[in-house]
Amino acid sequence: MATAGKNLSEYNKDTIPNAKDFRFGIVVSEWNSDITEGLFQGAFNVFIENEVLKENIVRWNVPGSFELIYGCKKMQESFEMLDAIIAVGNVIQGETKHFDFVCDGVTQGIKDLNIQSDIPVIFCVLTDNTKQQSIDRSGGKHGNKGAEAAVAAIKMAQLRKDAKFYKG
Repeated sequence: MATAGKNLSEYNKDTIPNAKDFRFGIVVSEWNSDITEGLFQGAFNVFIENEVLKENIVRWNVPGSFELIYGCKKMQESFEMLDAIIAVGNVIQGETKHFDFVCDGVTQGIKDLNIQSDIPVIFCVLTDNTKQQSIDRSGGKHGNKGAEAAVAAIKMAQLRKDAKFYKG
């Protein structure tokens, strides 16, 4: 594996737009909370490192990854001033097809929210075969996908701002 042992979450802060005036939402699944809390912390830390004010970060919890869609939709509707939302979840392969249905539903649901609303929703749902893979990607040897999602959220917030400027 080409990425083994490499921290994929490292980023150059100079390539990130100024985020101090942006507002972000994070919807966090309570299922596999040991993983989702690590992802949340990774995202939160990147926001703080990039000068987002703590009061400009809104967090909501939902029971599981499937409920992220509804949580993000309600957050879009409730906080029109948000610049981007991150959906944080974790689904680990089990012995049944449940994994496939949840992963597909969440992926399609987040995609639909991005099409239907002006507030971008960033997909930060780990869909791993094993618990160890999730640990490795939520602050372990492969970095933190929550941190990567926060970088994406900042970039998408800037794109949203730029697009409004060009639109007039």
